[in-house]
Amino acid sequence: MGVLRFDNVSKQYSGGHVALADVSFDVGEGEMLFVTGHSGAGKSTLLKLVHLSERPSRGAVLFAERNLLRVHGRKVALHRRDVGVVFQDHRLLADRTVAENVALPLILRGLRRADIARRVRSALERLGLGERERALPTQLSAGEQQRVGIARAIVGEPRLLVADEPTGNLDPTLSAEIMTLFETLPARGTSVLVASHDLALVRRMRKRVLVLDQGRLVDDIRPEELADE
Repeated sequence: MGVLRFDNVSKQYSGGHVALADVSFDVGEGEMLFVTGHSGAGKSTLLKLVHLSERPSRGAVLFAERNLLRVHGRKVALHRRDVGVVFQDHRLLADRTVAENVALPLILRGLRRADIARRVRSALERLGLGERERALPTQLSAGEQQRVGIARAIVGEPRLLVADEPTGNLDPTLSAEIMTLFETLPARGTSVLVASHDLALVRRMRKRVLVLDQGRLVDDIRPEELADE
C-alpha cells in the first residue's frame, strides 16, 4: 500500500493560472523520490497540496488511502502530524534555542514534557546536533540551520517528509550531506518527497524522479533508468 497518491489532480488559481494539470502518481511506503522541473513548473504547489496548504481544483489527493478533500477543521492538524515539512529558508524562530525550535510540533500536540525532551534529544543526535541544542539559530551555520529544520520535521515521526528546495541555499558539499540524511529516513518508516531544480544533484542520488513541465507530469524516471545513463 502506498502512502500518497495523486489521481488526475489539477490546480488552477484565481486569475486563471494553471499550476498543475491532470497529475497522477503514487509514493510507496519507505520510498524516496524527487520532483523536478523549471521554476514555475508546479513543484511547490504539488507539495502544498500534500500538506493541505492548498486544495486541488480537480482530482483527488489520497494520503494512506484517505481522500484529503474530506479533511477539514481539526482533522487538518491531525493530518499534518503525519507530514513533516522542510523549507528552503529554514523558518526557525530566532529567539528560541535549537531544542525549543525542534520541540514546537510536539508542544502543539500536547505531549508530556519528558516525552518531548526524549524525542528532541533523539532527533538532534541523529542529525549531529546533540551539542548545539542550547544554541540560537543565529549562532549556527547554514548547514546546521537546515539540519535543525529537518530535525523539527522528523521529530514527530511522520509517515511522509516533503522538502521544498531544501538545498537551494547550500553549497554542493552541504547539499550532498543533507541528501545523505534524507536517505536514512525510509529505513525508519518515513517516505521522502523532495522538490528540487538541481538536476545534477538529483541524478547523483539515483532515485525515482518525477518531471513537471508547465504543471504537467511529463516523465516518471525510475532509478534503474538513471543508472543506465
